[in-house]
Amino acid sequence: MASSDTALAAGQRTRGLAPFLRSQMRNIAPFLTLIFLSGFFALASPSFATLDNLGNILTQVSVTGIIAVGLTFVILCAEIDLSIASIANVTGIAVAYFTLQESYVNIPNIPLPGAAAILLAILLCAFLGLVNALGLTVIGIPSFIMTLAMMQIAAGISALLVRGQIAYKVPGVITTLGSGSIGGIPWIVIVAAIMLLLGHLVLTYTRFGRYVYMVGGNREAAEYSGLNVKLILGAVMVISAVCSGIGGMLGVAHFGSAQQNEFDTYLLDSIAAVVVGGTSLFGGRGGIGNTIVGLFVLGVLNNGLDHVNIDSFLKILIRGLILLAALVINVYAQRLREKAVE
Repeated sequence: MASSDTALAAGQRTRGLAPFLRSQMRNIAPFLTLIFLSGFFALASPSFATLDNLGNILTQVSVTGIIAVGLTFVILCAEIDLSIASIANVTGIAVAYFTLQESYVNIPNIPLPGAAAILLAILLCAFLGLVNALGLTVIGIPSFIMTLAMMQIAAGISALLVRGQIAYKVPGVITTLGSGSIGGIPWIVIVAAIMLLLGHLVLTYTRFGRYVYMVGGNREAAEYSGLNVKLILGAVMVISAVCSGIGGMLGVAHFGSAQQNEFDTYLLDSIAAVVVGGTSLFGGRGGIGNTIVGLFVLGVLNNGLDHVNIDSFLKILIRGLILLAALVINVYAQRLREKAVE
């Protein structure tokens, strides 16, 4: 009798565990992927599992991480921002455009004091984010189309500012934060960590963060409860643009130059970091913690493939397959959630 009771209790625990695992699939799968990739590359290459290489990975994902903070807010609201890379690029170019360049740089720019150059660059990316916000909330243009147009607008501004040339100098503080270090730790890693922490605190512990989840989880219910949904949507678009601008300025300093199309790959990288980490494309589920896991998955994947000397073209294919797998899990997890609600 006792053994049957024990078996019954075990069966109930198993049945209770299964729904939990299904509901947490979006969070568990990226973490297991990270463990698998880390273990595989550590076995495949002795140079991978070292503290120096961990520092390399953190540095490599820092710009993506800064941009992905704002994108996480947008995707949590069930929207998308395709202009993040172009806004990062134009902001980086703008801060260089307003900085005195060397005589050999053939760009007719407008030199200003460092603080003014930084302020104007931040105002530019915030303005572009505001245009995205107005297009989405006032005119009613879907975020996919609105930010696709902004991607071209920002790219056009970049082209007009540098006209195919390359600028090199940015204000001293941006140079320090983008390429300097303190105690052996790159400043850009510290800035990325601070921005990820701030994003997490805002989403987890503030009223605005709760509103973001409410809007993404059930927009109609959010409206009925009295939330200004359009204001929330507009705010996340501006946040996304400002984060992209900060990433762009520090990225220009990190790379050592400001030029057209410098950040093109960061669109896919940033979206992949958010989605691979487990934040739902349908909104309302996920957060900065998921984005951090996604950043490490991409960082470990890209860095590890370099250590095992994989063909560069195959590397692109593998990244695409990882993103596809994340999308499949994302959609499947959403269906499971809908069935559970029913």
